[in-house]
Amino acid sequence: MATNIVIADDHPLMLRGLSDFLTSKGFNIVGIAEDGNTAYHLIIKLKPNIAILDIRMPYKTGLEIAEDCKKNNVKTKIILITFDKEEELYQKAKEFNVYGYILKEFAIEEIEICIENVLKGKPYFSEDLKDFLETNHPSDDTIQSLTKTERKVLSLIAENKTSQEIAKELSVAVKTIHKHRSHIIAKLNLENKPSSLSVWANLNRELL
Repeated sequence: MATNIVIADDHPLMLRGLSDFLTSKGFNIVGIAEDGNTAYHLIIKLKPNIAILDIRMPYKTGLEIAEDCKKNNVKTKIILITFDKEEELYQKAKEFNVYGYILKEFAIEEIEICIENVLKGKPYFSEDLKDFLETNHPSDDTIQSLTKTERKVLSLIAENKTSQEIAKELSVAVKTIHKHRSHIIAKLNLENKPSSLSVWANLNRELL
């Protein structure tokens, strides 16, 4: 029996590409929409097995549709596609019983395996997204591996202070701060580029 799917995205090219791809794989596309209200009405009317929704759409976001479906006990399983990597959206998706959460840049590559998992009742969340969140929200062990001085350096980086300013505040040579930065980058497994520490420190300010 074919799987009935509703797709909604406010980008016509994405909508058509996904629809054509899934049709070629034998899925039954019963409705398409370019805004959230239309998508929600299609879900209520057609009761598809799965709804693949863009998170950001006019009138109603994919998350708002998922929330309404949960409130109204709609059986359609929701898959969200997005460019967003914010942890808050990811957590809300879980809270609203979203079954799939995949990044747009990998949508065509991942959508089929995502649907297969969802049809078996198994949630599927994009590996790249999980990797990103884990890298930017490290474990306690990672934090514990930093010395007291390294944490202090990171907290000053989070205040957007330069290496020169940090060296002055800690009464050490600038070269010493550069060494600390290198050690921290290695311990946190970050990309070795100037912005890495600043981005990490700002994202994890509450841990320092």
